[in-house]
Amino acid sequence: MEKSIDTGTMISETFQRTSLEPATPSAYSDFCHVGPDALVGIKRQQTNPPRWDGQGWQEFAAALRGCGIELRENIAARGAFATDAGGTAYGLPHGVVIARNAVQISSLLKAAQQHRVPVTVRGGGLTTEGESVAFGGVLLDMTGMSRVLHIDTDALTVRTEGGIFWHSLAEELRRFGMDYLSAPLNLTASVGGTLGVGGIDVNSPRLGCSADQALALQVVTPAGEIIECSDTQNADLFQRVILGYGQFGVITEATLKIRRYTPLRMHYFYYDSLRTAIEDMQLLNRNDASDYSGILTIMDCAVNLLVAFDSDEREAAFRANWQSHLRGYGEPGFALCMVRRYVLRPWKLPEAWYLYQRKRELFPEFRRSEYMRDGLMHDRTVVFSRAVWKFWGSKQMVIPDLATSAEKFVDAVERGNAVCRKYFPHYTLYCVGIKLRPEHKPHYEMSCIPPDAEGWAYGCEFEPMIGGQVYSRDYFQSFKNAIYDIGVDLGGSYYRFGGMMKGYIRRVFGDEVVDRHLAMKRAADPAMILNRDVIF
Repeated sequence: MEKSIDTGTMISETFQRTSLEPATPSAYSDFCHVGPDALVGIKRQQTNPPRWDGQGWQEFAAALRGCGIELRENIAARGAFATDAGGTAYGLPHGVVIARNAVQISSLLKAAQQHRVPVTVRGGGLTTEGESVAFGGVLLDMTGMSRVLHIDTDALTVRTEGGIFWHSLAEELRRFGMDYLSAPLNLTASVGGTLGVGGIDVNSPRLGCSADQALALQVVTPAGEIIECSDTQNADLFQRVILGYGQFGVITEATLKIRRYTPLRMHYFYYDSLRTAIEDMQLLNRNDASDYSGILTIMDCAVNLLVAFDSDEREAAFRANWQSHLRGYGEPGFALCMVRRYVLRPWKLPEAWYLYQRKRELFPEFRRSEYMRDGLMHDRTVVFSRAVWKFWGSKQMVIPDLATSAEKFVDAVERGNAVCRKYFPHYTLYCVGIKLRPEHKPHYEMSCIPPDAEGWAYGCEFEPMIGGQVYSRDYFQSFKNAIYDIGVDLGGSYYRFGGMMKGYIRRVFGDEVVDRHLAMKRAADPAMILNRDVIF
């Protein structure tokens, strides 16, 4: 006799469980390998948490005011944080606190633990999976802590508060003839938020991700302790906070490596093959042949490998030893290649027109006289932030990504490109390598760094060019699921965890790893109040 299963009971039990409880063997787990809170037999489309019910809020608010903490509960203050850069997740906090110092944040987290009030931390709000959207509880806005505290031009370090945006940090450093090392592509991200997720730049193949530039941190733990940590002091906490997606503390201050400022010279090589461009980029990385390298595409038709240098000596060595190995075209050669391509495919002339229009609008932005002099780029913060996002940003942004070892990367990008082709008429890919830390300085286990990567990891962001089009949230999520499935199949990882991809966490890391780190999270955060819906 076959065993019967009461699906109604299973669904009821599923909804009674909270998203904070670990998965345990039960009947419904046989039906859904995605997550314990998914409906039986229905493929998960979106996983934003329900709004917190507000129990204990008034007591919590009174406790904050008793500590002298300003809590803003009016709808204007709350509504300013209703969504993130993705524009697909929406929620409202019960109140907003502007971060002022570590002591204030410590008091807030202690009160949140006591009253079991969720705390969502927000920097630049550039998340795209709802990670910095509060579904009730208190939103902690870190932009109130945006000061540069000390610049040491001899030791080549800077001490800064965690809420500062990278472009503001760059402007302050420039006054002292200094510059950051590696920062995220969009410099309106906050330093603290970036260190918690990674941060990739076109010099990451040589210097590592932004988080690797952190020498020491001041962290307020979920229980409200203020702790200084580094690779040698409270190293376990340092490792979990770096690339830890805000689960184990709030970064209030950071000591970062910096360098002396130099303008850079950029070279562009154009390809009509993703595979060839990626292979050439990896060749440069393996041989330390450039200071900067990355791939930015317009669909898979116009693939641009950018290569840049901080010094004439490095550029000369590249020209002498490596430029002849690259299989890309210059602008005239690529134009002829495109003419041949579309003469043979006249039915694709609208695509050719789109590429031409994008080139005509975009290229002048990279060569504006305000920051280009004598062929040298004097302000990369403009090029790699404001100019890029002027043409890639939109009211809605979905940027699923894949991170793999070097060996798997071409396969990952080609498969992800096919998904983009299926779902959207226009899109862009951003590919870059990440030089990994030495083995004795590991990354957080549940991070964007794939477990099998050695020497370098490689990441690709898949971004639809939405423009004025309107797509449903479920359509976006189906697209992202198709990208995430590739990562699961290849044993890779992802840059953006949280919110609407949360159901993939166990599929990516496995129950043993997730449960081990969930136990760490519970030990550090007994009431599970800090950024609790991002991973666990």
